[in-house]
Amino acid sequence: MSDARRIPLPRPGIGASKARMAEILRVDHAGEFAAVHIYRAQRAVFEGRKGREAVSTDLTEMEGHEQVHLDRFEALLNERRVRPTAMTPVWKLAATALGAGTALMGEKAAHACTEAVESVIEQHYADQVEELKDRDPALAAELAKFREEELAHHDHAIEHGSREAPAYRLLSAVIKAGCRTAIKISEKV
Repeated sequence: MSDARRIPLPRPGIGASKARMAEILRVDHAGEFAAVHIYRAQRAVFEGRKGREAVSTDLTEMEGHEQVHLDRFEALLNERRVRPTAMTPVWKLAATALGAGTALMGEKAAHACTEAVESVIEQHYADQVEELKDRDPALAAELAKFREEELAHHDHAIEHGSREAPAYRLLSAVIKAGCRTAIKISEKV
């Protein structure tokens, strides 16, 4: 996004800051929930298949990182009394289908999925860190740490051939658009 403003301007009015924090926590929880289910579905496709031990191990490790993030957001939702998105059942289905579908296309497509998702998520976290750094520095620091882990997944995917996936450009564009749409929906619904 070249000239488009990614970081929202502060909202006026009583309760606006609390409402914005609820959006942030809701969407981050939804994203980590979806990531766990993407990796879980990909792992289910590769697990136990001869010659797929390395990718299965990688997916297990990345799923573990995402589960740590998810657990933290679940705690934050409870601490701050924020409801999760009502779209959770839909996101579980979509994430599972995306994970299984890309894994069935092969390892490189599974990596392309990771690269696409993580590229959107790391930028999303970067924007939130910038937005929250003065208002909630502790949460901004946690998000910065999570962003670094998402970047590591992104870079790992590239190193393992994500850009050699069949129809890489189309696959990546569709996944990124889906992620951006899910972010907007999850903030509000």
